[in-house]
Amino acid sequence: MNPRTKRRRAAKGTVFLFDVDNTLLDNDRVTADLRAYLELEVGPQGARHYWRIFEELRSELGYADYLGALQRYRNQCPHDLGLLTVSRFLISYPFANRLFPGSLDAIKHVERWGKPVLLTDGDVVFQPRKVDRSGLFEAVQGRVLIYVHKQNELADVEERFPAKHYVVMDDKLHILTAIKKLWTARVTTVFVRQGHYAHDRKILSSNPPADVTIERIGDLLNHNLGAND
Repeated sequence: MNPRTKRRRAAKGTVFLFDVDNTLLDNDRVTADLRAYLELEVGPQGARHYWRIFEELRSELGYADYLGALQRYRNQCPHDLGLLTVSRFLISYPFANRLFPGSLDAIKHVERWGKPVLLTDGDVVFQPRKVDRSGLFEAVQGRVLIYVHKQNELADVEERFPAKHYVVMDDKLHILTAIKKLWTARVTTVFVRQGHYAHDRKILSSNPPADVTIERIGDLLNHNLGAND
């Protein structure tokens, strides 16, 4: 028996893995605010240029890199000083105001059964900043995992937070499906129907339902998720 299998069999308790963007925090609203601010500072044409770069970078990296897109924009348009105010806008953004109602209560709710952990994708600057300024870092006592593709990093998740059972909350049904395929009966998937991915017809039609579906993260307070402990 290899060491990983031994650790898995010895693991106890439940770990609750919360996605961040559009699960705990309204990232669609953040993006809308950025769109409006970009048009104000660099104009409609400049804003369109930024979003083209943003999508190119997301295709290259596999995650949203808002600051990286700004840097690439600056390399292409070095005299557009409006970018400096956009950078400040992102860094100082009041993310705590964009938490969904009940987000912090949902984290507190699951503590009766196990450890809450943030499991999210993103870059190494903006995503940690978002987690910190929103108050989520403090809410989970610093238990934060940020990957490029989290569904491909479950072995590392197990190493860092071993558990007999996992509960995963996410607004992206295809990610929940991928996690379910790997962890099977060891995971309960919770689909949070918030944000644009949660209502994408192509994603919904090409993936099976999650174990649990809730309309908003605050509805988690109505569920007993400790039954698998």
